[in-house]
Amino acid sequence: AVVSYDLNYRPSLWRSRGGAARCREVNRELAGLVDVMLGNEEDFTQCLGIEVEGLNLDTAAHQLDTTAFKRMIATVVQQFPNLKMVATTLRAVHSATCNDWGAVVWYDGQFYEAPPRTRLEIYDRVGGGDSFASGLIYGMLSGQGPQRAVEYGAAHGALAMTTPGDTSMATLEEVEKLLGGGSARVVR
Repeated sequence: AVVSYDLNYRPSLWRSRGGAARCREVNRELAGLVDVMLGNEEDFTQCLGIEVEGLNLDTAAHQLDTTAFKRMIATVVQQFPNLKMVATTLRAVHSATCNDWGAVVWYDGQFYEAPPRTRLEIYDRVGGGDSFASGLIYGMLSGQGPQRAVEYGAAHGALAMTTPGDTSMATLEEVEKLLGGGSARVVR
């Protein structure tokens, strides 16, 4: 069985359990036991102590540069050679309702990127990462390969953020429409 793990750092969950230091200790131990690791830049920093060097969140709204994220993933893979896949989402925030969105995956020694979506209109960004994960996993389990899988993940995450709540209402048909060049607007 393939074991996947979403780092999903939440400070409120760790506050009474030893804080960031304990979070890092527990997650670094767990990292040695999984095959697939998912998270955003804060997750990797807080849970594993591995930062995206050169990332300035104050100026990140201008572009989604995958170079720094790839270096961070390379460090993760070097420290945890058991990992078969590492994936991260990229978000540049212009405002609460307008984000750039992308994703990078490392699999079998190579990097794969989803095409960036700039100026994505956000209704509710909660659940975007989970929807990315489910789209990525769907792409891999359906035999589409890592490039198409990261595209499924990013598309599903984008669609999820156009609807309320942390549960995706997007259909496979809507995800595939977006992959084919359609808009991220969900038809209801």
